[in-house]
Amino acid sequence: MDHSKPDALFLADAVGLDFLNSVATPGSTPIDWIDSGDGLLSWLKQARLVPTEALEALKARALPGELDSVAEQARDLREWFRQFVRERKGRSLEATDLRQLERLNRLLETDEKFEHLAKIDGTAHGFELRTMRRWRSPDSLLLPIAEALATCISDEDFSYVKACEGSTCTLLFADHTRGHARRWCSMALCGNRAKVAAHRQRQKEQQ
Repeated sequence: MDHSKPDALFLADAVGLDFLNSVATPGSTPIDWIDSGDGLLSWLKQARLVPTEALEALKARALPGELDSVAEQARDLREWFRQFVRERKGRSLEATDLRQLERLNRLLETDEKFEHLAKIDGTAHGFELRTMRRWRSPDSLLLPIAEALATCISDEDFSYVKACEGSTCTLLFADHTRGHARRWCSMALCGNRAKVAAHRQRQKEQQ
């Protein structure tokens, strides 16, 4: 994990949107958690999208610059999906939107998944069928991201996909609250900033 950066932000209630939030300005300085191959590995580990042993094995086998190249592809995929989401947030997706998702479908078609029987953790007996993935090359790191984006599209009602109302915030989230009244990426970040700003404005008006 890259200890020169704070932990990545996972505030969106949808991993596909958390991926979009992997570049943000939580303080005064912009941070891109996927600015390099190591950054991509760290973000995937924090997002729990790839097993740690798979990340370590891919890093050990990667050629010089190979992981950086995959990180660049991930950033390009991120900005493509950001445009798709920003143009459609606040409304339900329509059948015509599928035409814009061909890039994502092409990526999903390259996946190598298989079913695997394994013992259920914490039990003496009992087995379960687990979905596994072959991690043949660094490019395969894009597959769990693609799956997260596709899951966001299939599972989320885009009517409740929102942008934080913070004046300088770029974060997106899925509003799963009762009444769908969520306004902020986080009360600890933009919510509190808005409260402080409103309090100062009231004090100023009372003077």
